[in-house]
Amino acid sequence: MEQRTWITVKWPLWVILAVFSFSMFILGMMQPATPAKGEAVVIVVKTGMNSEQIAQMLYKQGVIESAGMFQLVAKWKSLGNSLQAGEYSIIKGTAVTKIVDMLARGQTNYQQLTIPEGYTVNQIAKLIGDKQLGNPEKFRELARRQAGYDYMADTDPAVMYATEGYLFPDTYQIAKGATEEELLNMLLHQFNEKLTSQMRERAKTMGLSVKELIILASLVEKEAQLEKDRPVIAGVFLNRLKQDMPLQSCATIQYILGYPKPELTVEDTRIASPFNTYQHRGLPPGPIANPGMASINAVLHAAPTDYLYFVADKNGAHHFSRTYDEHLQEIEKVRN
Repeated sequence: MEQRTWITVKWPLWVILAVFSFSMFILGMMQPATPAKGEAVVIVVKTGMNSEQIAQMLYKQGVIESAGMFQLVAKWKSLGNSLQAGEYSIIKGTAVTKIVDMLARGQTNYQQLTIPEGYTVNQIAKLIGDKQLGNPEKFRELARRQAGYDYMADTDPAVMYATEGYLFPDTYQIAKGATEEELLNMLLHQFNEKLTSQMRERAKTMGLSVKELIILASLVEKEAQLEKDRPVIAGVFLNRLKQDMPLQSCATIQYILGYPKPELTVEDTRIASPFNTYQHRGLPPGPIANPGMASINAVLHAAPTDYLYFVADKNGAHHFSRTYDEHLQEIEKVRN
């Protein structure tokens, strides 16, 4: 009978400790952060907080049992610098690794909504529907009504949406369950806050009401493609108003059509509508879009120029002219 021989392997102490530590790390990462209770804890991660500060906050609020374990997991997953600010609801008992992932993905109680400059009420309503934040039709219906702001008190009957122009383009954090009315009021409130008293006073010295300022800004927003052109385009519109010339803004025709037609025809400029600035002098009855701050400031600080005409080339740059003959020459250059 053979005698069994046992081979004894002597592992260095540091290897044993390393294996043990790693095993404990994996075990701790997968285990619940605290004894599972099913209780939701609302925590707020503020902008600028680092992983150590977040770990301490979670520990103090009883979400995790070890701040050190949270930091280790965040470092192991290379997410220590990716934890996002926001308000979170975390169920007690959630594994540390899942909490780290939640914060890294930004799974907050809020959904982000970004409204681009120049969006119309219809576009905003569609965006809200696409993001599943509300009913587009209900939002549109609410947008027809006048809000409690003095600059919306005399809405022209030709204006479809009384709030058009006053829904400020920005990035919003929308609470889950927010109603369409709350969404609308949030955008209106933001506009009212952003339009400072100094800006209103500046408009007044220019002989413009808030409504007239925003109508002009909406035209600039839809016409300009380059930032440098905004104040010059605003200057052209102001010059034409002073000389009682029709604004002849292509953007107003596209607003009537309901879509951005690449090239307008003569027939398009003859469409019967109060918004047709080829057929009617002065400003249209209301804004044709919701302008951003750049376009509003472009009107308030319009370029001092004697230009009366402009045409855009295929790259979006505008070419400006003082006379109609010069304008025709610029059109020819652009086309060729």
